[in-house]
Order: sequence, then C-alpha cells, then structure tokens
Amino acid sequence: MGTRLFVGNLPFETTEDQVRDLVASGGRQVLSVKVVTDRDTGRSRGFAFVDMGSEEAAQAAISELNGKDFGGRPLRVNEAEEKGAGGKFGGGGFRGTAHGHDRDNPKGGFGSRGPGQQMPRGSQRGGGRGGTRGS
Repeated sequence: MGTRLFVGNLPFETTEDQVRDLVASGGRQVLSVKVVTDRDTGRSRGFAFVDMGSEEAAQAAISELNGKDFGGRPLRVNEAEEKGAGGKFGGGGFRGTAHGHDRDNPKGGFGSRGPGQQMPRGSQRGGGRGGTRGS
C-alpha cells in the first residue's frame, strides 16, 4: 500500500486548497496536493494526486471519501497507480504492450517492414537508400 491517492471526478473548478481541506478533514496529514491541468488550456482535468503522511491516513481517506458527494459529483478515491502500470491505455507502446513490442508478431509495429514490404533495403522498389529510382 502506498501513501499517494488518486482523487477523481472532481468539479473542474476545484483548487488544490479545496482538495487539501477535503482530504485533511478528520486530522489526516496531507503532504502535497497536485490538481492535474490540461497543458493547452490550463483548466483542471478533474482529478488530483494527494500524498498522505502515512498508509493508515491514506486508507482512512479512501474509506471515508470514496463515493462521497463533492460539488454535486461522487468522488472516486483510491490508491494511485504507478506511471505506466498498464491502466486504461495499456501503458507504454503503440500496440498496448511495453514499448510497442508485440511478442506474438515480432515483425509488426510502427515503422517496421510488414508483409507487403518484405523486400531488402535498397531494392528496386525505390525509396530506400542506394536503390534505383523509377527505372
């Protein structure tokens, strides 16, 4: 169990101070709060990460706050997953596997030579280095 919490389904107007006050209620120690914002607009994306002082405080916050109404929305509070842990988007690669590698099809993937391109580099089909063009 970690001490970092994911707090989701927040209203978009929620500030870090509001999240801190919410999670710290009941005397729990909050070390830091980070409301995640959109890179382009600067607007909140509706979730935050909260670092707690202890695992006990984190567990207490999860059991008390998960599903609680905040700003007209039911909060989603749980332990934060590490980056790239594979959540909703599979983590890491284009194909949903680590770093885009597909173990079942080692020749597939972005930028590879697929079945329609089984010609050696520099072949007569053009486009490669050292090959002839349009002959």
